[in-house]
Amino acid sequence: MKPSRLLLIWLAILLAVGIVLGTLRALGIAVPSTLLSINWGMLLALLALALLDAVRLRRLPSPRVQRHMPGSLALGRWGEVRLQISHDFAQPMPIQVFDHVPDGLDFDDLPLSVELQPGQRSQLGYRLRPLKRGHFIFSYCEISLPSPLGLWSGKRLLEALDNTRVYPDFARLYDGQLLAVDNWLSQLGIRQRQRRGQGQEFHQLREFREGDSLRQIDWKATARHRTPIAREYEDERDQQIIFMLDCGRRMRSQDDELAHFDHALNACLLLSYTALRQGDAVGLYTFASERPRYLAPVKGSGQLNVLLNAVYDLDSSQHPADYQVAVNQLLARQKRRALVVLVTNLRDEDDEELLAAVKRLGQQHRVLVASLREEALDRLRQAPVQTQPEALAYCGTVDYMNTRAGLHLRLAAHGIPTLDSRPGELGADLVSQYLAWKKAGTA
Repeated sequence: MKPSRLLLIWLAILLAVGIVLGTLRALGIAVPSTLLSINWGMLLALLALALLDAVRLRRLPSPRVQRHMPGSLALGRWGEVRLQISHDFAQPMPIQVFDHVPDGLDFDDLPLSVELQPGQRSQLGYRLRPLKRGHFIFSYCEISLPSPLGLWSGKRLLEALDNTRVYPDFARLYDGQLLAVDNWLSQLGIRQRQRRGQGQEFHQLREFREGDSLRQIDWKATARHRTPIAREYEDERDQQIIFMLDCGRRMRSQDDELAHFDHALNACLLLSYTALRQGDAVGLYTFASERPRYLAPVKGSGQLNVLLNAVYDLDSSQHPADYQVAVNQLLARQKRRALVVLVTNLRDEDDEELLAAVKRLGQQHRVLVASLREEALDRLRQAPVQTQPEALAYCGTVDYMNTRAGLHLRLAAHGIPTLDSRPGELGADLVSQYLAWKKAGTA
């Protein structure tokens, strides 16, 4: 509870009058004693009214607040929260409302002012924008009540439990990029077709036909049936994609509102949507995080929601990326051949360790290394050079990028394709590479 502006103004006036009257008497100027008595009387009366008003304020019943908010929000996207206030006041009551928003969420239009009307519920709203992903809990809502005489303002902390989840920026993906992917798939004419013949997955035994290869003959079945029996194969009905996502400290770089890690998540979701639409199975493995996570590859549109729920609270850590350990753990879990998309930020110090780990992974799986490149590097390389510090920065940038490009070339020389993309372009680059392989029949 704190004094209102009205009470402070009256106290200031009465104290100022008292000081003026006391100063005049000190200067020997005659001042009627009744003026001093009246001033002190008014001051005492104001204090008595303030005490009575404070007691009445404490006895006022607290309003009741219900919060209505979406169960999920998209990172960086504005959402709306609605507050419904009910009360038992017999007279109109102007109040101020401030919702206790958890850290990591930006807000607009708070505090809110409304005049409660007798017998009516009031509806208020404000905007909310997540700055990071995760699970957020709302505990309290704060209401400021004026006293009946307006001399005090009392704060009431009302419990209003609610929670919401902040997912990667799927709203932007669903609004634009996913529609573009659908159009892209239609234009390319890519469709998953099941072809019979010389595939890799056994389908059935049947009688040998003209045109079949001798390699298809099953000699044991032929001996049993005393007639040539051939094996029929089919192409694998689904292919598997595993995202191997680096959650280490090198993914904490930030060029705009989103960190590289968030750009990587958005790119993985975009490619997941594309692959699932093609009938492929999609899974996830994270490394260099506080707690590594693994999702086995599964096909079907529902897998995208599973991925969202698995990564919405995932964040980068301060741990360095250990590619050897990560590859060992993935190979122990993923036995079937898959396309492994390693999403990381290659640095100039990554050389033999990374190359050895990726080569080992490539013996069992097809590997694509997707490396994020800082926007700042491109800006420094393109900026005009006029001073010595600018020249040093330019030379350092070019040397760093040349070393990085050399690592990419060494990976390519060992048959490991590499994407070097800016964060905002990673999703489109991954989808382009995947669709190119898909159309060529190599994905």
